[in-house]
Amino acid sequence: MVHIFGIRHHGPGSARSLVRALDQLQPDLLLIEGPPDADELLPLLDHPDLEPPVALLVYAAEMPRRAAFYPFARFSPELQAIRFALARTIPLRFCDLPQRHWMALADQDLTAASDSEPAHAEQPADAPAPEHPVHDPLGALAAAAGYSDGERWWELMVEHRRDDVGLFAAILEAMGALREHAPPLRDPVEPLREAWMRRTIRQAEREGFQRIAVVCGAWHAPVLVDHGDRRGDDALLKNLPKIKTAVSLAPWTYGHLAMRSGYGAGVLSPGWYDHLWAMSERNAAPRETTIRWLTHAARLLRAEDLDASSAHVIEAARLAEALAALRNLPLPGLAELDEAARAVFGFGADAPLQLIHERLVVGQRIGRVPDEAPSTPLQQDLRAAQRRLRLAATAEARDLDLDLRKPNDRERSLLLRRLNLIGVDWGVLGEGSGLGTFRELWRVLWQPGHEVALIEAAAWGTTVELAATAHARRLAAESTALPELVAVVNQALLADLPAAIDSLMQQLQARAAQSDDVGELMDALVRADPQTRSSLAAVLRYGSVRDTDTALVGQVVDGLLARICVGLPYACASLDDDAAEVMLRRISGVHEAVSTLDRPGGQVEWLAALHRLADLQRSHGLVIGRAVRILLDTAELTPDEAARRLRLALSVAVDPAAAAAWADGLLRGSGLLLIHDEALWSIVDRWLSELSADAFQAVLPLMRRAFAEYSVAERRQLGERAVRKNAAAVQLDQVDFAYERAAEAIRLTAQILGLRFDV
Repeated sequence: MVHIFGIRHHGPGSARSLVRALDQLQPDLLLIEGPPDADELLPLLDHPDLEPPVALLVYAAEMPRRAAFYPFARFSPELQAIRFALARTIPLRFCDLPQRHWMALADQDLTAASDSEPAHAEQPADAPAPEHPVHDPLGALAAAAGYSDGERWWELMVEHRRDDVGLFAAILEAMGALREHAPPLRDPVEPLREAWMRRTIRQAEREGFQRIAVVCGAWHAPVLVDHGDRRGDDALLKNLPKIKTAVSLAPWTYGHLAMRSGYGAGVLSPGWYDHLWAMSERNAAPRETTIRWLTHAARLLRAEDLDASSAHVIEAARLAEALAALRNLPLPGLAELDEAARAVFGFGADAPLQLIHERLVVGQRIGRVPDEAPSTPLQQDLRAAQRRLRLAATAEARDLDLDLRKPNDRERSLLLRRLNLIGVDWGVLGEGSGLGTFRELWRVLWQPGHEVALIEAAAWGTTVELAATAHARRLAAESTALPELVAVVNQALLADLPAAIDSLMQQLQARAAQSDDVGELMDALVRADPQTRSSLAAVLRYGSVRDTDTALVGQVVDGLLARICVGLPYACASLDDDAAEVMLRRISGVHEAVSTLDRPGGQVEWLAALHRLADLQRSHGLVIGRAVRILLDTAELTPDEAARRLRLALSVAVDPAAAAAWADGLLRGSGLLLIHDEALWSIVDRWLSELSADAFQAVLPLMRRAFAEYSVAERRQLGERAVRKNAAAVQLDQVDFAYERAAEAIRLTAQILGLRFDV
């Protein structure tokens, strides 16, 4: 006899009713909708060290990125059925279409027009809104019953139900009616799945099992009752393609179990359902369920320094119960609790409710898998490192403030950087981190997808360090531009991968020697990698802070700088306005790097290159002005010589736009030069004063751009100096004052102020 139990994935009401029904039936075989590829992992789902939520992970052995997750929370009916069978040594199998066939069908593009996916498979967050009832059968039933929210309808019909009489028969009948009136399904895989389930049931009957319990999604239940069409199913399943798959167990999170994550079989409120399951295990009274939920909410708010007292809990409970009574509900649901919390805890505001929703309604629980679960050596090495460094993977984002002078913090930094290098972005480097300090700020958040990334990276090595080393070499070999190679070198240096550094530096030197693009060489020296927030020059300067060996870096930097100095004048020979802006930033960046590095020979070569650039006749005024400015700042040019060059550049014979670009290059970045240098002030002031109205309008945008980078204090001082200069030009003894009229104004002012005034 076959008994079909149509359930809702991740429904505590379904789980509770299913366990009771199985206890009454006492089946001799349990078939569960799931991938037969993972049958070997079934015993681990009742392991004492396993903490839900977890997920079965089935992936293509030769391409781990192609993976399907089958998540289970502790309130998932499938997990409760599995544990029921394992506790009673009842034979147990998965009965859905194996992923070895499903993935092979996807290779043949047979699922391109698919209307559905496996009930447990993770869906992309941007998946289109479902149209066919197969996507949301509960929503379709709720709409037929006059409800706009399928989740609320299910909670009312099942989660608040106090008995299980006729529940699965009613679900079977409702789904049968829904399928009868549903439009044809375009998905070519869905019939294959159901045919495979029927074949599995027939196979169990041939093996002599008498009480077969089948636990499946409610949508599939009606077509499994009549499973006698063996020929039709065999024809449908004939010659299915297949690939090799592998399986693992991965920690899951309630955030990824939620519908908002894009998971097709997700629920709106995993944390709330977890609370309902916990209360059902305690056989708690309905009022206790309400009180405990609001108590959790109050504790959460108090932890965030928000007002939430015991009196608030009592008042919110009374309000929720009153709302339930007005709505003719047996007990308050999540909607009533939300409204009560908004009114009592938030005084009508939504901010506290958003916190409750994130932390309690959705929840931040992350699962744990036992050490016996199949895993790659790389995964095992990471878990050992996490235990050793006391750096647990959590579903809640955490900020780490690492002091690199402490061995444990330095090891944590290296682990996070090495993981980033192999594509596991568990940690993201914060904005407050600086190469010149011992401090690093990281934000860490574990995502289930990191398990897939680890499985992919296992091909590179058995430990995190070996995998990062091999992957860095591969990235360097595949890089097509010098800045790409430099980015890999930066990551390898800061991740402390000595086995990769030598070969990477040799590649970098060879690539730099072959490059004739001076701009690319300058970027390679000073451009910061977005991931590491560092450049080669910065690593050379601050490497000692992180115990990084910088000897090889120094050789590469010297080589890059020598080539830059030779080619700089030629790279600036013919530039348009946009290219000149880019070159200005590059010149400033290289000069800053040269000024801070202890490379005396490089500084001499760099200043000589700037001298040659300043003497060019046919280059853009912006870069020539910048070269003169740097030479003036470093005392390579005297103020008189700089003033002479400025007068020539701003003479009436020079085009106003070209002259303005020259002045922009000289003056941009600091107003102190103009404030304190009388000669430069006089030259710029005289040049601006002698411009015609049309010429002034042409150069005004360029001058505004140069002055816009000055600080507020510098602009104020420049304005005050201009006012003083103009005021000094006025000769007071040449002004004809009307003393009588002035006396009247003074007398009136004195009267207003209550002062005595005698003329």
